[in-house]
Amino acid sequence: MKKVVTFGEIMMRLATPDYLRFGQATSLEATYGGAESNVAVSLANFGLNSTYVTRLPANDFGDAAIAELKKHDVNTKSIVRGGDRIGIYFLESGAVGRGSKVVYDRANSALATIQPGMIDWDAVFEGADWFHWTGITPAVSASAAAVCKEAVLKASEKGLTISTDLNFRAKLWKWGKSAGEVMEELVSYCDVILGNEEDAEKVFGIKADGDVTAGHVEASAYQSVCEQLMVKYPKASKIIITLRGSISASHNTWSGVLWNGEKLLIGTEYGITHIVDRVGGGDAFMGGLIYGLKTWPNDDEKALNFAIAASCLKHTIKGDFNLVTKEEVEKLMAGDGSGRVVR
Repeated sequence: MKKVVTFGEIMMRLATPDYLRFGQATSLEATYGGAESNVAVSLANFGLNSTYVTRLPANDFGDAAIAELKKHDVNTKSIVRGGDRIGIYFLESGAVGRGSKVVYDRANSALATIQPGMIDWDAVFEGADWFHWTGITPAVSASAAAVCKEAVLKASEKGLTISTDLNFRAKLWKWGKSAGEVMEELVSYCDVILGNEEDAEKVFGIKADGDVTAGHVEASAYQSVCEQLMVKYPKASKIIITLRGSISASHNTWSGVLWNGEKLLIGTEYGITHIVDRVGGGDAFMGGLIYGLKTWPNDDEKALNFAIAASCLKHTIKGDFNLVTKEEVEKLMAGDGSGRVVR
């Protein structure tokens, strides 16, 4: 099977242990993660040929990030080295009625200072049939946005399937242009578009009926959002919305819908009552979706439900990466969510 290429920034994640607040913590747990690298790891775990592209500094932290990706069978040969530092994000995990908090420290990172021409996209896309990017990358800096456009144009020229997760991050769009201004052109090249309950509204002003803070989201309310996005972006053949109902920081409902231009498919809904770590849940969904669409190209419903189940399981895994197997996902899809010990 041809390779999937993802492009974005992998960061060092520094998280407070045991649900401590930033002001309480005397130590931080260091791991690595970032939207597109999280997708790459999911795909590799599911057995696909997964290539991750980024720029990392030529120092110990850059080496450690690459080693972590290699440990999960992600192809890192297209990563370029340079820049002064790795991006960092700090995580305070919430619980019950207190939400999680993220603080970014990624200004002037290796990816933020990347320039067009640094990546040989012709070489990167050799043997690939899918390219994935997210709205986080062009939010980081003007030059990162330019390189993302460079990649999208080359992937389109080569006929790759292009997917995006809109992934609106208000804290990142600070370099002079709004998300809508930049994303409008980039998304126009995409075949598969993923978003959540606020992305379409925050980026394109397309709003769904329903109140996510009420703890339940009606899936059918998103058909109009999907239809409007497909009218706006006619190249897209599939629009997917993840549905998270936040009962509390520790208890969510989780599902999704897929619009294929003809029918709204509503996926299985899970109740996740004891969340271990929800960071990376959307990336786990995207990884599951890409795997599903490539594995079952004529069964959108199965692909959607694989994505939902994969992401549901991610909520039980600490760290950004979804370290589950396709067999575990398929077991949950089949209705076995008992959590019994496997001996």
